[in-house]
Amino acid sequence: MKRTCFLMLLLLTFFATAVFAGEFKLTSSDLENNGVMPNSQVYDKFGCTGDNISPELTWQGEPAGTKSFVITVFDPDAPTGSGWWHWLVFNIPKDIHTLPEDSGNPDNGLMPDGVIQGRTDFGTSGYGGACPPKGAKKHRYQFTVWALDTDHLPLTADTSGAMLGFNLSNHAIGKAEITVMYGR
Repeated sequence: MKRTCFLMLLLLTFFATAVFAGEFKLTSSDLENNGVMPNSQVYDKFGCTGDNISPELTWQGEPAGTKSFVITVFDPDAPTGSGWWHWLVFNIPKDIHTLPEDSGNPDNGLMPDGVIQGRTDFGTSGYGGACPPKGAKKHRYQFTVWALDTDHLPLTADTSGAMLGFNLSNHAIGKAEITVMYGR
């Protein structure tokens, strides 16, 4: 009888959590999911002529137990064999739920205190916009917010996408994503 009661309580807890939990969602006033990346978010070097401005990002409905957030922008279609990291932002406090437009520019001071931007595959910290090879098919750019079970990752501004990915595999408890396309 005790075992049956315990199982019933466990099932009720699971269903109540599923019903009342919010959906973890990422939105942007600058990007439309499955849309085309605007020129303002396109890189400004390597033959690309965009404005290289990081988009505004807002998220909500993170899982219970979230202690911090990470933002990544990744192009899985880059002709490298391992994709291309365009933006790495970590140690975002759990009470922050938005990054304003152009916060990816390390020189303008729009990032909250203590937040770190890692090294992109362009070799620098900060936002690096889309810039696929000319004539290639459109690439997918995955803007992802990750909810973590830790308030701090022991990483620096020189951290690569691979190292951040390793840490995400150990600490991510949820994610939300917007994917946009871009080709030239």
